[in-house]
Amino acid sequence: MKIVEKIVNAKTGEEKIIEREATAEELLEAQENRAKAEAEAAAKAEAQSKLAALLDRLGITEEEAKLLLG
Repeated sequence: MKIVEKIVNAKTGEEKIIEREATAEELLEAQENRAKAEAEAAAKAEAQSKLAALLDRLGITEEEAKLLLG
């Protein structure tokens, strides 16, 4: 995996772009972040599915449920 870094000299405004290979630590962090994001997406999808099933059983729309909860 490539890492692109932009370094800006605050005094001169000079910009330097550096492209390098990711370190093992960076690769591990990226993998952990990806797994966390996938888990969060799965949890959100499950919650949406449960909400849809509940609304279906109640026979109301999401907008109607929001009105009921005020």
